[in-house]
Amino acid sequence: MKSLVIKRVHLAAAGILAVAGLLSVAVWWAALEGGKARVAAQLQDRLTITLRSVESEVERFRYLAGVVGEDARIAAMLTGSGAETERRTNLYLQSVRERSGADEVYLLDLSGTTLAASNWNEPGSFVGINYSFRPYFSDAIASGEGRYYAVGVTTGKPGYFLSALVEGSAGPLGVVVVKVDMSPLEAAWMQTAELTGLADQAGIIFLTGRPDWKYRPLRALSPEAAAAIIAERRYDNIDVTQLDPLVPADTPAIETAEGQVVLGSAAVEPDGWQLFTGLPMQPVHDEARLVAGLAAMAFLLASAVTLFFWQRRQIVRLKLEQNAVLERRVAERTEALAREIDEHKRTEVELRHTHESLIHAAKLAALGRMSAAIVHEVSQPLSALDNTLAAAGMHAERDAKAQVSKSLASARDLLRRMQRTVKHLKTFSSRQDASAPEPIDIASVVEAALEIVEPRARESAVIVSNDVPAGLPMVSGSQLRLEQVLINLLLNAIDATAAAGNSEISLRAAQVADRIELRIADTGGGIPDDIMRRMFEPFFTTKTTGEGLGLGLSISRTILEEFGGGVSFAPGAGGGTVTLVQLPLHIAGRMRVSA
Repeated sequence: MKSLVIKRVHLAAAGILAVAGLLSVAVWWAALEGGKARVAAQLQDRLTITLRSVESEVERFRYLAGVVGEDARIAAMLTGSGAETERRTNLYLQSVRERSGADEVYLLDLSGTTLAASNWNEPGSFVGINYSFRPYFSDAIASGEGRYYAVGVTTGKPGYFLSALVEGSAGPLGVVVVKVDMSPLEAAWMQTAELTGLADQAGIIFLTGRPDWKYRPLRALSPEAAAAIIAERRYDNIDVTQLDPLVPADTPAIETAEGQVVLGSAAVEPDGWQLFTGLPMQPVHDEARLVAGLAAMAFLLASAVTLFFWQRRQIVRLKLEQNAVLERRVAERTEALAREIDEHKRTEVELRHTHESLIHAAKLAALGRMSAAIVHEVSQPLSALDNTLAAAGMHAERDAKAQVSKSLASARDLLRRMQRTVKHLKTFSSRQDASAPEPIDIASVVEAALEIVEPRARESAVIVSNDVPAGLPMVSGSQLRLEQVLINLLLNAIDATAAAGNSEISLRAAQVADRIELRIADTGGGIPDDIMRRMFEPFFTTKTTGEGLGLGLSISRTILEEFGGGVSFAPGAGGGTVTLVQLPLHIAGRMRVSA
């Protein structure tokens, strides 16, 4: 009897062990597949965040080459205006580099030779070097813009090259190129030990958090791709075609010092780059084995409890001892799981920090738009200041001290006006105004604006008739900002009138109900319907000489709407265009009069 019981116990134990083994294998397979799915989701999340970081780094400089090409100094340099123009252009490009944070900014003629550069006075200057073999040059000539990542043949430093075609009245003049240093992204990946990288359109890894991956092909290169890399001198002095590919053919995983790493990738358009990142699979395998072991142990524990009721007292004691061992092991596994949870929490904190960095990048983009507005608004008083100082010089030659003093006083007023302009434009990107509306005399605004545009009108042989009467009710607004609006509108009217070969502009104002209406009637060629529909779009301009950025009307309408007014355009009765500016009467002033 005793031997029979022992035999049954042995058979039951063998069966339990067999079932536990099958259960462990099934649980291990399920845990492994679940771990792979979690790794795939984590890869996708990391790719999404990293892709946004890469796109934000590039987008900060996307429009810089085109905006630089609009400057009159660029057109003058490309048309060969002399040594002084070359000096001014070099200084301008140097200033753009310092203010924008770009690595280098330089100007190429239609043959691909560098005429001016931000590093013109530094060792390794680009001036005089021909870059016609670079695709960013040929792409800009063919389509108006180019984008290209390569190692600089002059400096030996890698960078992202953004190019834009400079157009003149008679056709293309040259190409502006902005070189962007993307090494901060690489430094961030290295600091966080991320298995992340960027490969170009040919598959060469040019940015990565692993130094031993840099300049290796992501996958095996085709003969055509290798030939193109050598012809373009994309990675000058680096024989990337002889390095082994990082990823073997037909597999999403690679072997590293950390073990097997599974890779995920995403396309970065429109450059044709490939962003990839990897996560080690060792934690997944460890977790799968841990879960399988816990499942087997749990099953064995339940089986031990069942056997408790029919095996002998000695076997019961042995099982109890085994239970103690199992509980200790379960505690150890539980601690390991707790450590895993803590690691996941730290990962969530890192993701939140990355999100905050993306928000900061968006703020930098808004700062770039505000800087463009500052350049546009300050350029007008600068032109008047130049004319005023020129007049002062002429008066000084004639020893007309009174006129010199008057001109210098006017110049100081213009400088103070520019200071006030910069102060007000700091709030351009915000919906809030820096100051409350105040009562303004529209006649004084007109007189101040005419003082600014008078040199431009005189140079264009245009006569501006001011028929705005004195004594009109006060309007609600800001003296300086309304002057900015009127200056923009008058300059547009002067340019249109001069272009049509006419010479008359008239200003009239009257009170209509609870508003003041100011009419500016020019004798230009009128505004076509297709241009009328786009006049208020930011950066839209009909000028082809680089004088305008296309922000004047957009800013003017924004200022007027902030004060409750507006601006509109209509054909004139005798030709030309009538610009109608509407401003509300100042409420506080009206209440004081009625009291």
